[in-house]
Amino acid sequence: MHHSTILSLALAVSPLAVLARGNLGYAVGARKPDSNCKSTTDYEADFDALSSKGGLGGVKRVRTYAVVDNALPDKLCQVASAILPAAKAKGFQVILGLSADTGAAYDSEKATLATVLTSDYASTVYALTVGSESLYREVDACELLPRIVDARSTFGNIVKRVGTVDSWNKFADGTADPIITGNCDGKASVPGITFLLVNAFGYWQGQDINNATATYLDDLQQAIGHIQDLAGLNTVEIMNGETGWPGDGGSNHYSAIASTKNEERFFKTGVCTMLALGVDVFYFEAFDESQKPLSKADTGELRDETHWGAFYDNRTPKFSLVCPTFG
Repeated sequence: MHHSTILSLALAVSPLAVLARGNLGYAVGARKPDSNCKSTTDYEADFDALSSKGGLGGVKRVRTYAVVDNALPDKLCQVASAILPAAKAKGFQVILGLSADTGAAYDSEKATLATVLTSDYASTVYALTVGSESLYREVDACELLPRIVDARSTFGNIVKRVGTVDSWNKFADGTADPIITGNCDGKASVPGITFLLVNAFGYWQGQDINNATATYLDDLQQAIGHIQDLAGLNTVEIMNGETGWPGDGGSNHYSAIASTKNEERFFKTGVCTMLALGVDVFYFEAFDESQKPLSKADTGELRDETHWGAFYDNRTPKFSLVCPTFG
């Protein structure tokens, strides 16, 4: 492990304060193993498993990807209306995703959310994220920014944080700069976005498990450092929006070998280190999703994404989700 990387990241996250442990959360899917949509009761069962066996004395935060899951167009899942009552009943907080790769997608998601999100859920919805790796899929930042600003205006009386989530390299290489600064066409026309989730995976970098944690930490250091340099005195809340490793049955990706043994190792080294540095982490993902289609890597190659859960799809943990240094 690169100790200089860990020190640099620690200083980037909190240069003056004593670091508090970060919070662990999980990404949760919208469907059951048979591809049917999860109900409120299903989400309640998910939350019971996460709070009792998800590590760190009980997990109480999850994130989603869309208001309506349209992975199967003939079987749409109403995510927000199903998950919010469950989260409120179980004392969970949700970072709720809105699809926003196109204006039409965003408008549809916004209209649906407006029928669901009431002040009753003000303490349940921790944040809204508009778009999920939209920049990674080559949506222009100045196209995405007005949708984030619109969501902030529309739902800001209920939700305190509205932002976006993208791959670490889109923050590190300047692609996301207009979102951070509110500056499109050479002028800062709106306040910059101050809630950002940064995704980073040693696996998708094709790293051997022996170098996966160092790569993960270095990638996040680059992204967080650039965001903070650009934001200046503006306070930006930054979380690790996704990280993880596929277990047994998953696809290998170059030197990254899918196995439950490697998944556990990455959790206990990479995830636990990031939490110890005071960064909130969302593990991708909570439960295996055997119904998911293949995922396309940067190279265009297809990879299995059904075995990424920290839990099997029957809600049984694959390994002890305990960090060696703080439980």
